[in-house]
Amino acid sequence: SQLAFLAPGRKELAEALAGSIYLRAPESLTHLSDIDPKKIGKALIAQKVLRDILQKREEKGLYGWTLCALPTNEQARCANLSMKQYCSQIVRACYLDKPDPVRAWKSIYRDAASIKKWMNGMDVKYFHVESENIDLKITPGKQRKWIGISGHNIPSFEIFISPDWRGTEGVYYADQPSFRSGNYVEGVRLFFRKGQVTNIGAKKGEGFVKKQLSMDKGARRTGEFSLTDKRFSRINRFMANTLYDENYGGRHGNCHLAVGASFSNTYDGDSSKLTREVKQQLGFNDSALHWDLVNTEKKSVTARLKNGRAVVIYENGQFQY
Repeated sequence: SQLAFLAPGRKELAEALAGSIYLRAPESLTHLSDIDPKKIGKALIAQKVLRDILQKREEKGLYGWTLCALPTNEQARCANLSMKQYCSQIVRACYLDKPDPVRAWKSIYRDAASIKKWMNGMDVKYFHVESENIDLKITPGKQRKWIGISGHNIPSFEIFISPDWRGTEGVYYADQPSFRSGNYVEGVRLFFRKGQVTNIGAKKGEGFVKKQLSMDKGARRTGEFSLTDKRFSRINRFMANTLYDENYGGRHGNCHLAVGASFSNTYDGDSSKLTREVKQQLGFNDSALHWDLVNTEKKSVTARLKNGRAVVIYENGQFQY
């Protein structure tokens, strides 16, 4: 069908592409709200072959990319901000109001590098995430590393990992709304058992969420867990754009959990040798979906080490480094 059609030359282009610059400037955020989510999922699955090609090229060091979102009237409207307020958030988020933005970013990179080194030096059995509406265990798994704040996304303040999906247990709640594939959802609550989402709830858009998470076998599994330190991020308003919202700082920082595809660059080894079979053995998830769901509540994250010790790694919106 047309939904699954790939134009001639698309695969060949992906196989030869050395780099991409993505500029996002949506004129509508709810234009697909009347479309059957199954059709949206079918189109995403058809495009997955292109993403897989680019991911493999990136793993081999043959492809690079960067992403930036431009302000639009539609995003400002959906965020309940004036265009001036919306642009001001972006200027602050990118440190463009500083005399030397590059110097500010280099300072953040240095601090983030220290945090990642500290996190990756722990021998963790699992992480326990607790907030008013979250009680969740995340298992990092073998040969994993925390990464982030690399310059791929502008701005980006998240430090994240793609955990072993099989070890996710408990309840996750996204208090921040989300625009996804031309649809709006709010108050998503996911119940995990043995790594799988077994129950789904949402204040708005529940039917859409359920169909998105039925897209393929991996759509009900964890692909990413991320933490943002409020000392880095100056974003303090909902922006109706995941690039900004997954980097929310505010009063309590944020965590986000992504259902769907894992990131192979969180593998602590030679990613060019990370075959499909090795990914399966290590619990890296595979899916056409990757959906970041953000929680901005006050929370604590405790690392339970394999030697039995408990270390609070994140509290009051800050890494406890």
